[in-house]
Amino acid sequence: MKNVLPLMVIAASLVVARSGAQAPPKDEHVNEVPAPKTAPRVVTPGASLGAAPSDAIVLFDGKDLSQWENEKGGSPALWTVADGVATVKAGTGGIRTKRGFGDVQLHIEWATPAEVKGEGQERGNSGVFLQSTYELQVLDSYQNETYWHGSAGSIYKQHAPLVNASRKPGEWQTYDVVYHSPAFDSDGKLTRRARFTVLHNGVLIQDNVEVMGVTTHTGPPYYKAHPDKMPLSLQDHGVPIRFRNIWIREL
Repeated sequence: MKNVLPLMVIAASLVVARSGAQAPPKDEHVNEVPAPKTAPRVVTPGASLGAAPSDAIVLFDGKDLSQWENEKGGSPALWTVADGVATVKAGTGGIRTKRGFGDVQLHIEWATPAEVKGEGQERGNSGVFLQSTYELQVLDSYQNETYWHGSAGSIYKQHAPLVNASRKPGEWQTYDVVYHSPAFDSDGKLTRRARFTVLHNGVLIQDNVEVMGVTTHTGPPYYKAHPDKMPLSLQDHGVPIRFRNIWIREL
């Protein structure tokens, strides 16, 4: 039995030699993916959990809404800013960034009113619109029944969240989003759909889901060609939702 293994190795070598095949390469790393030619760019993480990293664009730092305007453009954002928080001022309209974005990583913190009023979609409703078009729903979904693809963390009317990770009314909550924008050809034809990955309070709730089109309240979603970069928008749904610590990284 001791001589069997060496004999097998010799026989295999003879077969390779006679067939003209090449022996396997000796380099144990030959099948590994080649290393990048340059080192990764250095980004300093935020000093605390949720703080903006060094390459982020801080959209709201608690001081003012100078980087925002009314959702219709051309006029100032009229939401209330106090104590480091921006609060929806009902009836003034949504707000949008003055700058446009495409593929991004977004961090945003929000809180619904501590005093619960209404139920379903009337309770703590707002929305975060990527490219002013595709809505990530903001809602008080703590022990609040509504249609699943309209609850907190849903891609509104398209994808329900994987789980309900909502905190109690009045408590601060976080969305961390990786968003890839859609692409259109020169004729305006869709060539790639938008995609969302979302963590709600640190819990994965949307896992690289494919957006079926623009956010609509009724009727099926559809795609309409738009620029590669468009503003980030926040919705005025008539409820005093609070926002803070909003930053974004272009990907």
